[in-house]
Amino acid sequence: MTEPVWGPVHQDIVGLLADHPADVPAVVDHLTKLQDLLVRLPPLEESCPLADFNKLYLVITSTVLDGLYDDRFTDPAFLARLDVEFAARYFDALRLWTESSPNTPRAWSCLFKRMRGPDARPLPSAAAGVNAHINYDLPFALVTTFDSLESEPVDGTEQHRDYLEINKIFAERIPGLRRGYLDHWQLMIDMLNGDIDDWYQGELVEYTRNVAWRNAQKIWRCRHDPEARECERRRLDDNAARFGRLLLSPLGAFLQ
Repeated sequence: MTEPVWGPVHQDIVGLLADHPADVPAVVDHLTKLQDLLVRLPPLEESCPLADFNKLYLVITSTVLDGLYDDRFTDPAFLARLDVEFAARYFDALRLWTESSPNTPRAWSCLFKRMRGPDARPLPSAAAGVNAHINYDLPFALVTTFDSLESEPVDGTEQHRDYLEINKIFAERIPGLRRGYLDHWQLMIDMLNGDIDDWYQGELVEYTRNVAWRNAQKIWRCRHDPEARECERRRLDDNAARFGRLLLSPLGAFLQ
């Protein structure tokens, strides 16, 4: 008999993924419950690769929720809807993997496959998850969000400025998050580098999210053409999968 994908917590994860969270507080709740389940998986030598990403995602989403409560955004309805659509794609990828579906995005599969080894270090695992979620999921989440709000991805709008505000949230949280993934010797090197690594990671996230916005604009223009849209989906999935495998490789781990 084949062991369930998620081992002893399989049924709990199936139940959690049975529906989509309807608002940002529900997204935070889903991510929190998922984190509690992932850390109960039979441990590898170091850590659970998916839990390393999910922890980062939970921190960023919780900060976005705080921003919504504190009127940080000009168009909170847009940001809230985008957050829900964005999370839905992550949960859908998890659901497909749970069902052993061949339709699981390749961008995510390269991380999910590490759940049973070989071990991946925490920082590369988190980076691979960010890569899949931003480079693959985010453009489509943007398109779905704009379509539902009967708007469109235009540079310089209030919605675009709110989108860019998320870059600042990453910049605020990256230093603490990144150091939480480092080994003792890496922390020593990090201290010697000063703020360089934090600046680099912030610039990389900003660049990646800007590319995601451009890709969303490209998909938006062909959204009514199923063949063209599928072509874009395959292109983004293939590119993110290649980069994800690099991040999880010994070379990728060394460079981080």
